[in-house]
Amino acid sequence: MNMVNSSGDMPLVSIIIRTKNEEKWIGSCLRATCNQTYKNIEIILVDNKSSDLTLTRAKEYPVKVVTIDNFLPGKAINMGIKASAGEYLVCLSGHCVPTNDTWLEKLIYDLKDPNVAGVYGRQEPLSFTSDIDKRDLLITFGMDKKIQIKDSFFHNANSAFRRDVWDRYPFDEEVTNIEDRVWGQEIIIAGMKIIYEPEASVFHWHGIHHDLNPERAHKIVRIMEGLEGLINKPNDNGLENMNIVALIPVRGASTKVGEKYLLEYTLRVAFESELINQVIVSTDNLETSKLAKSLGASVPFLRPIHLSENYIDISEVLRYSLNQIEKLYGVPDLVVLMDETYPFRKVEYIDQMIRQLVREGQDSMVAVKTEDRGVWLDTNGELELFSDGFVPNSMKESRALVGMIGFGYVTHPMFIRTSNLYGNRLGVYNIEDPFTSIQVRDSFGVTIAEKFLEF
Repeated sequence: MNMVNSSGDMPLVSIIIRTKNEEKWIGSCLRATCNQTYKNIEIILVDNKSSDLTLTRAKEYPVKVVTIDNFLPGKAINMGIKASAGEYLVCLSGHCVPTNDTWLEKLIYDLKDPNVAGVYGRQEPLSFTSDIDKRDLLITFGMDKKIQIKDSFFHNANSAFRRDVWDRYPFDEEVTNIEDRVWGQEIIIAGMKIIYEPEASVFHWHGIHHDLNPERAHKIVRIMEGLEGLINKPNDNGLENMNIVALIPVRGASTKVGEKYLLEYTLRVAFESELINQVIVSTDNLETSKLAKSLGASVPFLRPIHLSENYIDISEVLRYSLNQIEKLYGVPDLVVLMDETYPFRKVEYIDQMIRQLVREGQDSMVAVKTEDRGVWLDTNGELELFSDGFVPNSMKESRALVGMIGFGYVTHPMFIRTSNLYGNRLGVYNIEDPFTSIQVRDSFGVTIAEKFLEF
């Protein structure tokens, strides 16, 4: 497929991306957009007062930013187009991610036909998309290409049209929703065609309808998932291109176990990871800093000593450290916390946690171990039975999960910056090997570790 105009040049394509607080998605969206086989593009980002780091992430890429204060969908698109210069115009949602590097070629190909006003592409659910939204997307965006001469359906999460058409038919700036379908109706009335191109596909995590029956959606999705090719299998969603930072906090001097320091064991896991590409030690101690650097880690800052007080929790340390990292290196896609006190952890556990978070769309992932014994919650001397240890394990309806955030905690930076450290979609990774979860925090732990670690 080769898109050339009458002059033999590749037409400039202006890609208009509307955003509001899309920090979690914009990196993947722009990375996939910039990695297309079709290279003659410009990207115009129309942002509606994002309060997260959407714009910080976006500026890592060659984008022009337009700000809209009073958002209306058609108005935002028109503003982006007025700031652009392309012969072809593309609309892409800030939380949509092209599924392959030929998405753009296929989306704009049919625009060379003067009778075709617009093209919209397929929207695929992700493996973690809700059943209701999966049903929406699978029913609406099928596998067959369509030429619409009466049907006015059009969708601007993934669409393209020519500038000369937009000059005659700009988007309605008054409607609060479905500006794309209002536009589509004008096009059909004018006697032009709309094309649905399923090969121009993007991942879109939410659906297009509302207030649907969850139980019925669940049944339909289960049937549709069994049909070959209708839904994507769990995927890594660009994981290989993500900037993933391991953050290892050490208070004071690293503990020595035999002839080695605990820090060495955690660093080894971080360096052996297939997915982590930057390892940073956050410490208040100069000697620990020198040790970490000698072992190959980065120590770009020493954190203030007050962050090592006993009353300071790990969230404050994470927040300070992330702030320093972002000032020096930009915003990472994911942060992996690993405390030095787990010398027996295995690298495959950390990589599996990262993959699970990305594949299932979780906000955060925390290592846990299952506690089958009786657990009571003590609140100022008031005991509340949390998990009954007398019930046989095979008959328990619930189990206590003991969090091991120091063993492994994977998250998006945006959640470290807020008071909601885990986000709203928390995933847990169960560490079933009790040996792996041994923590070394005191002299007794050191004695145990020395019996098992090889020096």
